[in-house]
Amino acid sequence: MPALARLRFVAACAALLAGAAGAQTAIPIGGALKYDNHAVWKRIVDEAGGPGARFVVFSTAAANPERSARQIVEALNRQGAQAQWVPVAPRLKDRDLKTELENPANLELVRHARGVYFSGGAQELIVDTLQPAGQPTALLQAIWEVYRGGGVVAGSSAGAAIMSTVMFRDAQDTLRVLKGQLREGREIDRGLGFVGPELFIDQHFLKRGRFGRMLPLMQAKGYRLGLGVDEDSAAIIKNGQIEVIGAKGALLVDLSQARHEPQLGAFNVRGAQLSYLDRGDRHDLKTGVTTPSPQKAADLAIDPKAPNFKPYFKSVPFYADMLGDTTVVNAMGTLLDSPAGETLGLAFAGTPAADDSQPDLGFEFRLYKTPATRGWFTGAFGGEDYTVVRMGLDVMPVQIQRPLYRLMPVQTSR
Repeated sequence: MPALARLRFVAACAALLAGAAGAQTAIPIGGALKYDNHAVWKRIVDEAGGPGARFVVFSTAAANPERSARQIVEALNRQGAQAQWVPVAPRLKDRDLKTELENPANLELVRHARGVYFSGGAQELIVDTLQPAGQPTALLQAIWEVYRGGGVVAGSSAGAAIMSTVMFRDAQDTLRVLKGQLREGREIDRGLGFVGPELFIDQHFLKRGRFGRMLPLMQAKGYRLGLGVDEDSAAIIKNGQIEVIGAKGALLVDLSQARHEPQLGAFNVRGAQLSYLDRGDRHDLKTGVTTPSPQKAADLAIDPKAPNFKPYFKSVPFYADMLGDTTVVNAMGTLLDSPAGETLGLAFAGTPAADDSQPDLGFEFRLYKTPATRGWFTGAFGGEDYTVVRMGLDVMPVQIQRPLYRLMPVQTSR
């Protein structure tokens, strides 16, 4: 990365930290948040001031807004909050959307709150309702007043997607995005921007292999940092720090030193860096330093360059579906704790859709150790949990052969 570009990147990060992530607290949740996930629900309330904190709940994105709002209000109130529903949702049959948007009582509810919670569902309903044609409504301006005043904005799934200035609107097929389907107003749209312009947020991230769709968007929109939060997990973004809590973790994608070759005619990237932040880990956006959870810090540090490094795994596999459920993180942990320097995987359509104009286009993923790659391990959570920082990633387009393999012929005896 040229020196001037690096300076601009550092300055942009500083602006992010001083602005949208200053005293305010943004809490993107990766979706599928269990109502008995005490650690996440309690932390949301604690960040807004603890028991007695006033919350407003927007179930704007939900398929069943009343049911969703009721469950969220109950979950917040179990932690001592005073939560109320703001009935602004296009799918509410017995309320007029325009009337509720302009209702002074709803504005007052928001202005007196210390926390705002957005439900999951369809994120396009949130932006189309609160920010039609990119113009903020009075209700959205009131939400921003709460946030700029040091309040909390939390959201699960759709409520996490809106945190960026750019968001995925409707892009369920990760492979199609990798193949170039990234249209304004269709796959992507404006978000509400609570985390500022320099950090991109995505959800259901590891469960659905969505790092494959994050990379093309970040490249197309000039993002250098992206954070993908997994299900039943949350990221606390505050004062220039990311802290991961909940059941799983989050993947931090860094393209500050990445490059690509436009002449290839399909998405590609070299020199991306991935860091997997497990529950309890912290990452400083100013310094780039990751601090492992107390459990990891007390257990095992892994430095592949250390003379006393003793890898646990003897070899690394080839990954036939790098976009599979949690595959990329499993690959990162295995590679870190092995003698290998790299591992490979693929992403391609096993049975291409009828309208797929590039049925044989696939992508090779090369994960590799960089001079800065290191990590930590613990069994304290009941499994084999790794934190991995600064692992390299190259993604290159490939042509898939069909059939990809053939059965071995039956051997006949003579």
